[in-house]
Formats: sequence, structure tokens, C-alpha cells
Amino acid sequence: MERLQGIAVSPGIAIGEALILGNEGFRIPRRFLPRDAVEEELERLHGAFAAAVAEVERNRKQVAEQLGDEYAAIFSAHLQMLRDRRLHEEIEEMIRTRHYSPEYSVSRALRRYAKVFQSLQGEYMAERANDIFDIEKRILRNLLGASREELSQVTSPVLVLAHNLTPSETANLNPKFALGLVTEIGGPGSHTAIVAEGLGIPAVVGVGLFLTDVSGGDTVIIDGDQGQIVLRPDEETVAHYRHEVEEQRSLAVKLETLRELPAETTDGVVIQLLGNIEFPHEVEQCQQRGAKGIGLYRTEFLYLGCDDDPTEESHYEAYALVAQAMGDKPVIMRTLDLGADKMRSLPDPEDERNPFLGLRSIRLALRNRDLFRIQLRAILRASTLGDIRIMFPLVSTIMEFRQAKMVLADAMEDLEEAGIAFDREIKVGMMVEVPSAVIMMDRFVEEVDFFSIGTNDLIQYCLAVDRSNKDVANLYTAADPAVIRMIDMAVSIAKKSNVPIGMCGQMSGNPMYTMLLIGIGLRSFSITPAAIPEVKRVCRSVSVEQCEGIAKHVRRLESAQQIKTFLKEELTKVFPEFPL
Repeated sequence: MERLQGIAVSPGIAIGEALILGNEGFRIPRRFLPRDAVEEELERLHGAFAAAVAEVERNRKQVAEQLGDEYAAIFSAHLQMLRDRRLHEEIEEMIRTRHYSPEYSVSRALRRYAKVFQSLQGEYMAERANDIFDIEKRILRNLLGASREELSQVTSPVLVLAHNLTPSETANLNPKFALGLVTEIGGPGSHTAIVAEGLGIPAVVGVGLFLTDVSGGDTVIIDGDQGQIVLRPDEETVAHYRHEVEEQRSLAVKLETLRELPAETTDGVVIQLLGNIEFPHEVEQCQQRGAKGIGLYRTEFLYLGCDDDPTEESHYEAYALVAQAMGDKPVIMRTLDLGADKMRSLPDPEDERNPFLGLRSIRLALRNRDLFRIQLRAILRASTLGDIRIMFPLVSTIMEFRQAKMVLADAMEDLEEAGIAFDREIKVGMMVEVPSAVIMMDRFVEEVDFFSIGTNDLIQYCLAVDRSNKDVANLYTAADPAVIRMIDMAVSIAKKSNVPIGMCGQMSGNPMYTMLLIGIGLRSFSITPAAIPEVKRVCRSVSVEQCEGIAKHVRRLESAQQIKTFLKEELTKVFPEFPL
């Protein structure tokens, strides 16, 4: 058993079989074999080894002919290992006596060899470990006849373990089968973290290099509350976590009784709880949890995992589904919030050394106005089906917001000339997620219909912390006094001008911050559907006066640690059982 520490980004506990996505991400099937299948599986193993040897022989001969024997020596080393008697005996023993599948036996044996080399010092030894991984992939490729498995094609419950997941891979996750996520890199605001939280599955990121310590099919536990993963847990540990799962289910059942009740403080102030969604089907989860609308509809999924940009009809069909499902409840659609590096149809930026400071979000949309206009036309067409609102992301200057509204006006003119109906009074707002937007709030209030604070990016830009970099992930925190001052300033200016302001970042879905945010003056939170019951429970258990006292005390504190400690203490006074 091995316990590893990472960064908790989506709460909950998951226990299950590991699906490893490394460079090729083979799915290791069927850990145990029936007795009568052993001989047949051994024959399959021998065939895979023979095929791998033949491949390496061909490669060695080709390289020797073109470059000389000294360059072909590496393949000779591979052949030596593929023919190693002890390796064959070790793998065959696992199949015969433990009834492991050939795939699992090969992976387990070779990864043990690789780990030995990795533990030795020197670049030469590290290269030998890479040679072993190469051999493992060759054998598995011959056993399985396939390479990296698409996550959308997984048809049995697994825990996904990967070095990293691309946006398109996370967009294709099926929450019915992907029960939890772990990545070696990444931070609390990474795309993987956001999607996992939206899907309501436990996730831990930034664990560091660990994939060599686990084989596909191993039992793994993901503790999304404490940011831990347990590899090959013993029976006692599994029993402990199963008990935790049951307790969480019991709490969920209790919270279910709040679904139809308003999120109203003890002194009668109503807090609007809306849902964040990434895919149209998530509307159902929002409705089940009692959301009063959609406060953040991330529309990026339409662009991910596709070779071509979505058509206007593709946009419209997705937006229409959400609008019709929500009826007269508000639906705030955020326009494209991706970087140019994630758009397959666009050329890669020439000097994109830091994508977070580069061509992304509203900047990208304004640089590609035809693409932007297609999305805006689709949103406008869907606006006749419900209470649709438009929100522009990452606005940093007044001119950006005005330019975006000009493109919107052009889209309206297009539809008007074509005789297509749309809501002429559609409300247009912006995300508050860069310090310049906060500083210029007194001017923005004259231009916008509403604001929504996006804490994921606001924290990153306020603290100069790359939220996807595990080396500085400990500095990325919503509890930093500077972040809280930024939020305080934004809410104060918006309220003085009677412009609605809410929050849609991950901070608003964490019950630890609920009382502080109410005390600062926020009355609208857009959060993941899974977080709605817990946040509602906090809202219904405290008064605004009590929350204002908490906010007043927080304003006097000087460090994130002091603020976290204080907020945890205040929450446990109300709910001792909350996992913090």
C-alpha cells in the first residue's frame, strides 16, 4: 500500500480500478482469469513477445543499415530484455498462480523493473527506465491491438490516472464510468479540476510523478477531500474509506430535503443559488439540486475534441436545449473562453510563451470576429426560448467591452435583416476576473447590465500565480487578503451603482467561504450543482448580521492561513460534521 499527496480539487471519495493514461494510455483489462483460460492466455502472451521481438529485429536491421551498428545497439539491448528468461518466468508465474491477465502481468513486472532503474542515480540509469517503458508499450500493443483509448469509449467504471488530461479529453469524460480523476500535474484552477467538479466526481491533481508505481487494473482510492490517493490499499484501508463513502451518502440524503426550500438566511435575506454547467445534459443535475437558473454556461465544449469549428446550427441546438429546459429561469451564457493554443482551426500563436497572458477569451474572439459573430447569432436566436443573457469573459478594458458589444450589434443587425426573431433587450454582462476590471469598476458600471466575479482567474492574476503550475499551487488561494480585498471592492462599487453582481468561481461553491461572501455583500452565487445543497444549508443556518461580523474580522487578518483557520472555525461552530 502506498499513500500519495496531491491537491484536492473536487470533493468526495472513489474506490475502483485504475485506468492509466500515459503517453499511449493502454487500458489494462480483466485483472483475474478463470482457471480454464490460463493456457490460452499464456499462448497469447508468447505470441505478443514473439511479435515484439520481430518488430525490434526489423528496427535494429533498418537502423544498422542506415546509420551503423553503434546506433542499432539500443535495439540489441531491447532484444536481450525481451528474451530474458527470468522476465518470462516472472510474468508466467503471475498468470499461472495468481490468475492475473497477461496485460496486467506484463505491466506489473516491467514497471517494477523500471522503478528500480529510476531509483538509481545518473542520467544513464534513467534512460534505461525509458527503455523498459518502451518495451512495455510494444508488448501491450501486441496484446491489445490498440493504442490510447478514448475516454468517451470507456464502458466500465474506472478511476482515470494520467500525467495530464487535455481539454478535449476532459470534455469527453462520461461521469457514468469515470468515477474519479488523478493527474501528475495541474493546479486547483486547471481545466481538469473545473470539469471534475462540474461532473461531481472526486479529483486530485498535482500529485507528481507516480504512474510508474501503479499498473492498470490496480485498486486505487481517490480522496478528493484530503487530496490523497492510495495505491493498492489493504482491506482495513478499503473498509475505512467505504465507511466514509456511506457517511457522505447519509449527509447527501439529509441535504436532499433542502431541494425545494429557498436559500434564505435566518433573518429573511434570499441568496440566489444558480448552477455552473459545461454541457447541456448538466441542466438536469441543476434542476435536481434546486438551482434557480444557470449562472455560468461554459460554451467551450463545442470547440473541444473537434477538428472543425462548430457551425451556427451546432451552437444553436446546444443553447436551445438549455434555454428550453430552464424555462423562465435565467441562463447566463459566457462566450468563448479558450486560448488560441486550444483552437485547432486557428494557427498556433507565434509567441505564446504564457497562454494565460496571451491571446485568449475575449481577446481571441475580437481577433476572430467571424467566429465570434457565429456564436453570438446562435445565442441571440436561442434568446426567444427563455431568459437568456450574454456574458463576456476576461474583459480588462472599457474598449474591449465596447468592441464586443459592437460585434453583438452587428449580429443583431444580421438577424434583423434576415427576419429572424431575437430578444432585442437581451442583458449583457461581463466577468470580473482581472485586477484592471476591479480598478475600473466605477466606469464599467455605466456600460454593463450585470457583473459576475470569476475567482479562478482573479486569484491567478491578482497573486501572479499560474494556477496550472504545481510548483506554485500552494500560493494559489482564495483566502489571500489581497483577493478578498479585490472582491470587497468590486461588490461595493457595483452595489453603490445598483448593478447586479454575483460570483461564479470555485470560491463561491466552497461552504467555507459562504458566510464571508454573504458578509461582504454578495447575494448571488453560481456554483457546481453538487455544491448547491451544502451552500444552501449554510445560507439557511446563519444571519446576514452574523456574516457581516465574520467579514469585518477577516478584513483585519493579514495572511491566507489566518483567514482559512478563522473561517473553518466559524463553519464548524455551525456544522461540526463538514469535511474541511
